Amino acid sequence: MIELVSFAPFKGAAQALENANDISEGLVSPYLQSILELNLPKSSSKNRIALGVSDKNLGPSIKEIFPNVDVLSNEIVQDFLRGIRVHGAKLFKDLQDGDIERAQLGLGHAFSRAKVKFSVQKNDNHIIQAIALLDQLDKDINTFAMRVKEWYGWHFPELAKIVPDNYQYAKLALFIKDKTSLTDDSLHDVAAILNEDSGLAQRVIDNAKISMGQDISEQDMDNVITFAQRVVNLFDYRQQLYKYLTDKMHTVAPNLSTLIGEVVGARLISHAGSLTNLSKQAASTVQILGAEKALFRALKTKGNTPKYGLIYHSSFIGKASAKNKGRISRYLANKCSIASRIDNYSEEPTTAFGEVLKKQVEDRLKFYDTGSAPMKNSDAIKAALALNGADAEMKDAEEEEEEEVEVKSDKKEKKEKKDKKEKKEKKEKKDKKEKKEKKDKKRKSDDGEETPKKKKKKSKD
Repeated sequence: MIELVSFAPFKGAAQALENANDISEGLVSPYLQSILELNLPKSSSKNRIALGVSDKNLGPSIKEIFPNVDVLSNEIVQDFLRGIRVHGAKLFKDLQDGDIERAQLGLGHAFSRAKVKFSVQKNDNHIIQAIALLDQLDKDINTFAMRVKEWYGWHFPELAKIVPDNYQYAKLALFIKDKTSLTDDSLHDVAAILNEDSGLAQRVIDNAKISMGQDISEQDMDNVITFAQRVVNLFDYRQQLYKYLTDKMHTVAPNLSTLIGEVVGARLISHAGSLTNLSKQAASTVQILGAEKALFRALKTKGNTPKYGLIYHSSFIGKASAKNKGRISRYLANKCSIASRIDNYSEEPTTAFGEVLKKQVEDRLKFYDTGSAPMKNSDAIKAALALNGADAEMKDAEEEEEEEVEVKSDKKEKKEKKDKKEKKEKKEKKDKKEKKEKKDKKRKSDDGEETPKKKKKKSKD
C-alpha cells in the first residue's frame, strides 16, 4: 500500500526546469537537498534507510550528502514509480484532470529547448536539398542542351563542331537565330559570347555563310529560340545554386569543405543524412560511403571490397598513383571524419583545421612519391590551434577597430549636433534682437509723427 507522506511542488516553471537540468547532470539541487533533509528520518550505521530514485546517475550525488542512506534504482523502484505515475491523480486529490499532463508537457518543451541548441545558419538540411537539386540540374541541362543542338543543328549543323560547349552554343543560337542575318559586323558580339576569342568568332561567321543547313520557318525558329532561352536560364540558375551551396558549406562545414571541396563534402553529408550522422561514423565507413552496392556484392561473392566511395571524386585520389589510391583514400577518409566532427561540435566556424588537414594529405601524397616524412598529427593540431588563435585575435582586433570607429563617429555626430544647436540659438537670438530693434524704431517713428499733430491742434485752438 503506497501512502503520500510529503509533497513539495515547485514555485514555478523556471525552478522546475532548473531542477530537471540538475538531475539530468546527476547533481542534487539545494531544493531537493532541503526536501530530503526535511523528510528523511534520522539514520545511523546500524539503522540504514533505503531511498528509491528514478535516475541512477543521481544516486552517487545523494550518497555523498547522505552517507547512511542506501540509494536504489532497480526494477522494483521503477515499478513503484510507474504505479505512482499511473495513479497520481488519486494521490494528489487537489489536482484537476489534465493538470499533471499539461505540467509534464510544458516542462518537457522547456527542457528540450534548453538541451537542443538549434542554429538557423548551421542547418544542414538546405545543403542536402541543394546538392540533390544540383545533380538533377546537371542531368536536365545536359539532356536539354543536346536537344537544342539537335534541333538548331538542322538549320546550322557546323556550329556544333566549332563550339562544343553547351552553354556557349545555346547563347549563340539565341544571338544568331537565322544564320543568314549573321554578318562581319557581328564579330564583336559573337566574340563576347566566346570569351573574347576573335578567331573562333570569325570561324562561326565564315561557316554561317557557307552552311549546308536547311532553311527554317519563323514559327519553328521561335520555338527553337524559346527552348534555347530556357536552357540558358537553367545554366544561369545552376551557377547561382552552386554559389549558394559553396557559401552554405563554408558556413555549416568549413573544415570539411576546405579539405575535400564543397561538392564532395555536400554529397557526403547528403548520403549520411546530416552532418551529425557523418561525424558519428567511423573513418572506414566514410571511406566507402556511396559504394554500398559494391561492398555487399563483394561480401556476397567473397571478393575484394571497394577502396573508395564518394571520396573518389576528390582531387587527392586523382593525383595518387594506381597502387596508392587505396592508401590515400583511407588516409583522406580519416581526415574527413576528423573535419566533420570539428565542424559539428564547434561553436565558432573556422577553416584553420581544414587547411592543416589538407596540408597533411598533400604531405602524405609527397611521402608516397618521394618518401619525405609528413607532418605528425600532434604538430598539425598545434599548428591548427595556433592558426585558429591568430584568426580569433585578428577578429577581436577588427571588432575593436570597428567599435573605435563607431565611437569616433558618434562623437563627431554629437559635436556636429551641438554646433548646429549653437548656431541655431545664435541665429534665433540675432533674429529676436533685430525684431526688437525694428519695433523700437517703429515706435519712435510713430511717436515722432504724433507730436507735430498735437502741436497743430493746439495752434488752431
